Order: sequence, then structure tokens, then C-alpha cells
Amino acid sequence: MDFAPIVLFTYNRPDHVKQTIEALQKNEFASESDLIIYSDGAKDKTDELAIIETRKYLHTIEGFKSVQIIEREKNWGLAESLIDGITSVVDKYGKVIVMEDDLLTSPYYLRFMNQALEKYRDDDQIASIHGYVNPVKEELPETFFLSYASSWGWATWQRAWRIFERDGSKLLNELQDKNLEQRLDFDNSYYFVKMLRNQIKGKNSSWAIRWYTSIVLKNKLCLYPGKSLVRQIGCDGSGTHSSNDDWFDVELSTSPINLIDIPIEESAVARKIYQKFYKSVKLTYWFKIKNLIRKIYKRVTTNR
Repeated sequence: MDFAPIVLFTYNRPDHVKQTIEALQKNEFASESDLIIYSDGAKDKTDELAIIETRKYLHTIEGFKSVQIIEREKNWGLAESLIDGITSVVDKYGKVIVMEDDLLTSPYYLRFMNQALEKYRDDDQIASIHGYVNPVKEELPETFFLSYASSWGWATWQRAWRIFERDGSKLLNELQDKNLEQRLDFDNSYYFVKMLRNQIKGKNSSWAIRWYTSIVLKNKLCLYPGKSLVRQIGCDGSGTHSSNDDWFDVELSTSPINLIDIPIEESAVARKIYQKFYKSVKLTYWFKIKNLIRKIYKRVTTNR
């Protein structure tokens, strides 16, 4: 098998990236995979020591076929660094497995990603392969397709990455022209269109919402495992775009995923399950907001 390079994006969290690397090292194909690490530069002096500590650890990494470290002199930000890094890697290797510095992987992650990349490499309908699965209550198929792209542990090919559109305004206009806003929001289950609007306004710099929207507009599919092979550990307030919410926490699969032949079409079952999950997250979010407003109101009125 021709193993895809792993590209890892890091910043100022040495403890997180160490956990990410240690989990990857336990994957059976780690020693046959090239690891390419992008270490972003500091936004300001407060981040410099943590970045130095992170880079010091990065230079000790072993257990992969090769380790290449690209140290940015300036701060690119995650979105720009990631877009540039993916483009450079797929242009050279034709495919890539994308990781960030706060992801734990199952020992079977690299197996699934590489096998799926090989299986669907020439199928233009498939845009990407994903390792993370939302913590839904219902049982999902062993593998399934969605016209939806998660940002936590995924892979793609050069042919598919060409559809990525970095201009959020262009994406929104096309989304509106094609009347696909409701579809992007999982039939009004979540706030993905709002995320895109906020990216356009500069309220976030999300590359992920632009990748997801690009996929929907081109009517492409993404492959998922029935059980999550990736766990996100950055929602502890330590990251640039993280919070303390545990809505998306999952248990990692303890067994390999069988890459069986399935119809090249979106799974209606999986889509309904994801809609239900996002609706529950949406309701929980508003419940927390209302409780916070009540607490603030009570505190203000009590202290009058």
C-alpha cells in the first residue's frame, strides 16, 4: 500500500500535541507513514515560550518513516497555515491525512484512512475520508457517506482539494442561488450558514466551514466509519477556537472498521441521526444561554 503522508498543524500546546503524537505512534502503519509538521509562529510574546517548548518536543519525535518540521517565522493562523500546508502536500504526494494538535486517534485510524484513500482514489464523487463521528445515541452503519465534512481527523486527494473555495462571499452567493442554505444547516438543525456568514464578516477564520460548503455546492460525498476513530481533546479552553463544552466528546473505537462496499450515495439513516444530534446540541446551547441570562438578571435585580 502507498501510505499517505500525515500533516499535523501545531501551535502552543505541547501537552496536547504530545498526546496526539503518542496516539498516532500506536497506529500499526505509523512507521510506514511520513509525518509533516507545521509549527505556527507566535501571535505575540505571551505565546513564545509555549511555542519554543512545543518545538523542542517536536524535534524528539520518532516512530514514523520520516519527520519533517516546518517552523513558521510569523503567525499565519490556523486557517491560512492549514490551507497552504494541505495544498503543498497534496501537490507533492497526491493525497494527505490531516491532523491538528488536539486529536487522539484509535490504533486503527491510519488503517481506515489509508485503505479508504486507496479504495476511492479514482471516484470523483468522493471528496474526503473522515475519522471523527459525532457521539450519537443511535447505531450507525459500519461505514456511510454524508455530504458533510468534519474537521477533526480527515483525508483527501489532490483531485478533490481543487474544489476548495476560500472566498466565503462567493460560497454564500452560490449557496443562495442554488437554494442550499437549509441543506447546509442539516435541515435547520444547526448553525452552519451562520458560521459561514461570520467567517465572511471576520468573526471567525474557519477553513472548515468553507471546505464543507464547497463540498455541498459540488454535491460531493464524505466517507465515515460507524464508530469514531478520533477524539477531540482541545475543547478545554486551551485552543484558539475551543471551549469547555463536551457535546462532541466520544469514545474511540477499540476495533478495526470493516471497509465494505456500500452504495455511492448519502446515507438517509445517518443523515437523520446527525440531524437529531445537531438539534439536541442546538437546544442544549439555548438552554444554557437562557439559564445564564436568568442568573445575570437575578444577580442584577437582587443587588438593586
